[in-house]
Amino acid sequence: MEKNRYSDEELEEFRQLINEKLQVAEAQYKDIIDTISKRSGNGIDDTLPTYHALEEGSCTQTLDDYLQQAQRLRKFINGLKAAQVRIDNKTYGICRVTKKLIPKERLRAVPHTTLSIEAKLQQKK
Repeated sequence: MEKNRYSDEELEEFRQLINEKLQVAEAQYKDIIDTISKRSGNGIDDTLPTYHALEEGSCTQTLDDYLQQAQRLRKFINGLKAAQVRIDNKTYGICRVTKKLIPKERLRAVPHTTLSIEAKLQQKK
């Protein structure tokens, strides 16, 4: 008989994995936001206005890169938090398309996923 959900012990294992990834992602997000704030603050780090003017194009590109990284991390963090809710509801690891269990290997690699590889490939067609 095929399982229709992961056991409480398995869900706890995934919860720990997700909590670890969430902690790292939130720290990275905070670092990026701090960096963006510092760069846009134009505080005492800006001691060479002429050099700064020459590098402004570079700074704009770097700021855009930081903003994109922050957006990706925010999306990842939201996905991890949604996975925590699914664990609480005991629906974690169930593909939202096929309604089958997503293999543990996939969940370990992409803990916030809601799709099995099969469903993901169907989605790309």
